[in-house]
Amino acid sequence: MRINRLLLIVALLVVGATGSAALDNYITAGDSAPVFAQADATGKLAEILDRGALNCGVSGGLPGFSLQNADTGEWEGLDVDYCRGLAAAIFGEVTEDNLTIVPLTSDVRFTALQAGEVDVLHRNTTWTLTRDLTLTSDFGPTTFYDGQGLLVRIDDGFTSIADLDGTSICSTSGTTTEKNLTDAMNALGFDFELVLADGPEANLRDFEEGRCDVLTSDKSQLSGLRSVASDPGALTLLPDTLSKEPLGPMYIDNDSQFGDLVNWAVFATFQAVEYGITSENVDEFLGSEDVNFARFAGETDDNYNAFLGGIPADWALNIIRAAGNYDEIYARNIVPIGIPQEGSLNDLWTRGGLLYSPAWR
Repeated sequence: MRINRLLLIVALLVVGATGSAALDNYITAGDSAPVFAQADATGKLAEILDRGALNCGVSGGLPGFSLQNADTGEWEGLDVDYCRGLAAAIFGEVTEDNLTIVPLTSDVRFTALQAGEVDVLHRNTTWTLTRDLTLTSDFGPTTFYDGQGLLVRIDDGFTSIADLDGTSICSTSGTTTEKNLTDAMNALGFDFELVLADGPEANLRDFEEGRCDVLTSDKSQLSGLRSVASDPGALTLLPDTLSKEPLGPMYIDNDSQFGDLVNWAVFATFQAVEYGITSENVDEFLGSEDVNFARFAGETDDNYNAFLGGIPADWALNIIRAAGNYDEIYARNIVPIGIPQEGSLNDLWTRGGLLYSPAWR
């Protein structure tokens, strides 16, 4: 207690030297040492605000996750919605000017992030030990739990990976997919030929033109590609799952303010499902007497936005206004490519899935 009182005195002296604004951001938790909220944007967030736009890296050409609408030219997909949500958190809303969607192939996505060409990757990127440790980057919460699969032509008669000895297999270069496949086939002692391309659209083209017998990728990606194939009914996914593929945002490390914002922007979409907040009813929760709703709406004295660079106090609601909660995002983008949410890992923890937000308090 004595040490904490001394620290409080020092803090108040700092307030006297720097102005009353610091006092507004002072918080304490029981007998813990005083902490000051960081009211000013720094690092990547300051760069984004100065630029006036978030540059968000996506795959492009991937149904369900990031694809330009052929009729409107608008970007659509789960990853795109998370880009939109993050932009809304930062700027209060999404406009044509404050969000730039940047399509990136697998082999350039990491260098683009490291070079600052994009601020964040929402690009169906798998969280792995090697990437986490060696690419000067961190991963945010998983937005889609996936696994690698195998897409084949029904007429070829393949029923499992056990039938694929001597086949040619299409894969995207520079991905975990290529390595997982090699490990699986080598473990079986199978001979196979890899046919590599730089993206999902090229993979599908090679497969449909007969350059390979099998197309391998994340199962979600294979479902998306099958949905836009020339004859979806002629294709099927084998039952095998070759790997774990937790997909989510990636950003440069050692920038906790921006990292916290990316992470909690994702968690907001999970928490909104728990609270029953949707893009349709979001404004009905304004002015709620329920402290849980009020805290999520930024209407309490918790001052979370001060820790996040002074972004709008209602940043969490702005995410839901722009993109919807997770259920809405999933229903809009993933269900149409043939992957139901119910009963999957990509469901809320209260419904048997893995989606779980830390406590919103």
